[in-house]
Amino acid sequence: MIEVSHVSKVYRRGDGTPVTALNDVSFAIVAGEFVTIRGPSGSGKSSILNILGCLDTPTSGTYRLEGEDVSGYSDRQLSRIRCRKIGFVFQSFNLIPRTTALENVEIPMIYGNGRVDRTKATVVLQRVGLADRTRHYGTELSGGEQQRVAIARALINDPHLILADEPTGNLDSVAGMEIMRLLQDLNTEGRTIVLVTHDDAVASYAAREIVLRDGGIGSDRSTA
Repeated sequence: MIEVSHVSKVYRRGDGTPVTALNDVSFAIVAGEFVTIRGPSGSGKSSILNILGCLDTPTSGTYRLEGEDVSGYSDRQLSRIRCRKIGFVFQSFNLIPRTTALENVEIPMIYGNGRVDRTKATVVLQRVGLADRTRHYGTELSGGEQQRVAIARALINDPHLILADEPTGNLDSVAGMEIMRLLQDLNTEGRTIVLVTHDDAVASYAAREIVLRDGGIGSDRSTA
């Protein structure tokens, strides 16, 4: 599913000074795994997640997604990959204001093949337990419900890979547990889950943990 080989990422400050965010990182994730990526602030978590999500490209090294080397792809090519193969779940939900739960879920279809299938969007909202909230706006939903909408949106184009960045960070413990159980169910169905978290309780749902330190791999171990 995922092959990261000798990936480095170097950014430039405004004055041109180089900053190394990732340094010679290599790992592989097979289809159907549930993996957490952890590490202190500044360890490279956001940088590797952006590369895995085809939001950015490495300065050097290669990234293969389902056998396809996307390392040197253009923005347009990366956008195509994101629409077809990756679902994103963010800490802050990132729902579109003044649109309903149903309309939020439909948005990736517009950027995908351009055809909106309202029936499919309704079914996916039912899948995440929001059958009775399809016409509600984000301001009318609890934090846990908003995150369920975000998960439904991530699922609408049937991606094999779900990337979750602190998905429970803005939720109370009960809502957070419900979201993690939902992600666990999606993993049981065969989807690959890669999740960034600082929370030990959240990390316990995964079967494997990759820890980043100073832009490199600090440890990579099974937690099952």
